[in-house]
Amino acid sequence: MNDIQSLEGRPLTTSTVHDKYNAILQAAIEIISEKGLHSTSISDIVKRAGVAQGTFYLYFRSKNALIPAIAQSLISVTMEKVRDKTKDRKDFPEFLQILIEEIYNITDEYKDVIVLVYSGLAIDHSMEMWETIYKPYYEWFEAEIKRAMDNKEVIAELNIPWTSKLVINLVENAAERFFIGRDQDITREQSQTEVFQFLKRSMLLER
Repeated sequence: MNDIQSLEGRPLTTSTVHDKYNAILQAAIEIISEKGLHSTSISDIVKRAGVAQGTFYLYFRSKNALIPAIAQSLISVTMEKVRDKTKDRKDFPEFLQILIEEIYNITDEYKDVIVLVYSGLAIDHSMEMWETIYKPYYEWFEAEIKRAMDNKEVIAELNIPWTSKLVINLVENAAERFFIGRDQDITREQSQTEVFQFLKRSMLLER
């Protein structure tokens, strides 16, 4: 296992570094959710995380630098869950249904974190970072669309990079409207079905 050198000169194992990094992130999520970004101090975060204040600056330049890291963590969790659930699907329509289901599940589970990330990135004028954070997610979905195109399951004329972004943003927006915006004049199941039917009409070849 490789060692990573701390500022004090003592070696930290990779697992220890990940533990401390994740502890800081989790503490930041909890406290910023409770108090808001402006009212949260670095002292609050390190006290909750159980680390020294100097340890915070090993990973983050400032309090505002936490927000992109939280966003990155959220995207990593999303990708891991979606990829795991969709790996055994039998065709692209089933893949889309699973994708929609999992994005709704994740949005429901992490809705407070999503609100925190959006507000933090907007305050820090860092929304342009969103594209960078999402790049691996978009690229993974591009590969799935390409596979479906090769299998003649989707329209051949699709612009794959553009469609990847559009579909992910569309599904996430629908889920966020339901769970965060509380736009619930229809049930969750109906909302998911509407999204799937829209994508089916827009992307899929008739069988």
